[in-house]
Amino acid sequence: MSDIACQAALAAPDTKTPGAAWPAVFSLSFGVFGLVTAEFLPVSLLTPMAAELGVTNGAVGQAITATAVVAALAGPLLVLGSGRLDRRVIVWALMAMLVVSSVLTAFAGSVGVLLVARGLLGFALGGFWAMMTALALRLVPPADVPRAMSIIVMGVSVATVVAAPLGAALGALWGWRATFLAAAALGALSLLVQLLVLPRLPSVGAPGFASFRAALSRRAVLIGFATVIIVVSGHFAGFTFIRPFLEEVPRLDVATISLALLAFGVGGFLGNPVAGMIAARSPAWAAGGVSLLIGAASLLLALFGGTPAVAFAAVALWGFAFGGFPVAVSIWNARAAPDLAESSGALLSSSFQVAIASGALIGGFLIDGIGPHGVIVYAAAAVVLGAGVMLTLGRAAERTRAGA
Repeated sequence: MSDIACQAALAAPDTKTPGAAWPAVFSLSFGVFGLVTAEFLPVSLLTPMAAELGVTNGAVGQAITATAVVAALAGPLLVLGSGRLDRRVIVWALMAMLVVSSVLTAFAGSVGVLLVARGLLGFALGGFWAMMTALALRLVPPADVPRAMSIIVMGVSVATVVAAPLGAALGALWGWRATFLAAAALGALSLLVQLLVLPRLPSVGAPGFASFRAALSRRAVLIGFATVIIVVSGHFAGFTFIRPFLEEVPRLDVATISLALLAFGVGGFLGNPVAGMIAARSPAWAAGGVSLLIGAASLLLALFGGTPAVAFAAVALWGFAFGGFPVAVSIWNARAAPDLAESSGALLSSSFQVAIASGALIGGFLIDGIGPHGVIVYAAAAVVLGAGVMLTLGRAAERTRAGA
């Protein structure tokens, strides 16, 4: 039995199931697909939303910020407040929040209502991510946890591929309000599937502040969080501003940029299962390896990005690498603290959101100060540093745990 299997079996012996609940696992992947699709929709609908609400693009852009800020707080708050509730009831409630948020957004008459709606989505998104690892540990036998995590995170990869182009297409066809109603319908369908297939998941204890302190006292957990903050902030510092780079350096037209971003999404879809297979054996190698690939892709852009073919290939490689990162670090976190899955999962979710916000902020300063080349070089340096953390400290912790 693998190390994660041994630890999970010891940590939660009363939650083992005789077989894997794969329909429930796929329903969670469907759920996270709906959540991330709703999260990304304003990116492709920003201009018409701003025009109809009578505000600037920047004001509507704060809807995205509101989602991330609330998501960063939601995970720990949900875990602390969940008490002894059946976990499937919590999942159902989070999916219902997605539906309500999308309906509110569709009928928003002001930026204030829009921010409230997006904050509600942020709570659902952050809460779902916080519970994801704990749910995987309970829905499948321990040896199948890496595969289950890969399937659940696959919903993110698919949403990354389809959300922006689908949102733009539906927005042009139906208008942005109807597009958000479609997102509500997607959330309702996901909720219906989960109502049918999720088994009872009674609480095995009411997590409190002590469980968060315990998670933060584990060196392996902290190594994972440090890697996430460094790599994800570097990634978002660069990739948030990839369009101006592609416009100014290789001078790609809009159609080619769209194809490059589609290649990024397809690459992420392919990178997810590859990283999941590697992480089943060594999550440190998986997380560190894909981080190095992100660094290589961004360095290619910085050095040779003036050549359109190289720029296109580098963006696709970047997508492949980053598509594998969330599943790799999620499996790392599950292995580092299987007995504190809800608390460590909540903290991991918050780490992602903090990294996203800080990365975009740093990238904004850099692109205004030194231009698109500077922000890509910073991204390369940051993700390589994060890879170094995981491939040195992480591998050492992994070897120590294997020998224990």
